[in-house]
Amino acid sequence: MCEVGTRPPLAAERGEPPGGAAAAAAERCRDMGEQPIFTTRAHVFQIDPSTKKNWVPASKQAVTVSYFYDSTRNSYRIISVDGAKVIINSTITPNMTFTKTSQKFGQWADSRANTVFGLGFPSEQQLTKFAEKFQEVKEAAKLARDRSQEKIETSSNHSQESGRETPSSTRASSVNGTDDEKASHSGPAEAHLKSENDKLKIALAQSSCNVKKWETELQTLRESNARLTTALQESAASIEHWKKQFSACKEENDQLRSKIEELEEQCNEINKEKERNAQLSRRLQELETELQDKELELEELRKQGEVIPQLMSECESVSEQLQAAEKKNKDLEEKVRMLRTEVEESKHRQTNLKTELKNFLDVLDGKIDELHDFRQGLSKLGVDN
Repeated sequence: MCEVGTRPPLAAERGEPPGGAAAAAAERCRDMGEQPIFTTRAHVFQIDPSTKKNWVPASKQAVTVSYFYDSTRNSYRIISVDGAKVIINSTITPNMTFTKTSQKFGQWADSRANTVFGLGFPSEQQLTKFAEKFQEVKEAAKLARDRSQEKIETSSNHSQESGRETPSSTRASSVNGTDDEKASHSGPAEAHLKSENDKLKIALAQSSCNVKKWETELQTLRESNARLTTALQESAASIEHWKKQFSACKEENDQLRSKIEELEEQCNEINKEKERNAQLSRRLQELETELQDKELELEELRKQGEVIPQLMSECESVSEQLQAAEKKNKDLEEKVRMLRTEVEESKHRQTNLKTELKNFLDVLDGKIDELHDFRQGLSKLGVDN
């Protein structure tokens, strides 16, 4: 089992391919008695150790975050691996608290690792499930701690009771004085002491196994720290070497930049001259084109000047025709005026005729009525006769 704050050997150190680092870490935890009980995916963050305020991303993308249960130690851990790097290795204790700081983000503090872990989830539902599992695991860790304390207290009480019972049995045997009486009085106490001694031996064996395991892990950590120290020293030496090379390259780069700037200035001046020459060439072509256009216009004007006398004569004839047409137009207007007058007079006469005709028709209707009355009077006279 890997302790908090330690780094498992990298895939290259174990002779494994880099792609199988996460699977190898999970397999190693299973071999040591740990089993995954809950798995999800999230973006992992750690608090900035310098400011204790800002979050520093521990993974470039969402990674697998799992709860592991160690049946041998009856403990729980949160483990997350990004490639060949263990970014979370936090043993859950009853004093820990998982806090939701937003709808998709939660955090908890690990005093052993001396840091604060943060997880960003894709959805609020996944954050809720993780928080519920954290609370469940926390309660289980608290229950396991209480049980272990009860066992320790019980074993200590039994050892104290056995220590008190031994002198009393000795005194009883000395008073009675016979071997049979000694056997009858000391038998149950010896059996109880033997069972307690067996239990203590088993606990001692387990503790010695745990001590050996811890010593092995401590030795592994020391070797890892030694390798890290050596790597750090080599890195420091290589950093100094690269710093010198960087300084030399920087000086050379500055010189090259100054030369490049000078060349760029010269190139800019050459380009400006080229642009001026190009502008002058374009202007010269434009002037030549304008000159050709003016010559064409002048030629057209000369041709038009030759046609002007003919146009003048045509214009005079057209003006005479226009005057004749205006005269004819006046005569026609006079005729139209006379015709309109005649039309008005004919309309007036027609109106008078209509009036006279209406009067005549009214008189005719009266005469017809009188004739009709006269006929009726004649028919009545004929009937009377």
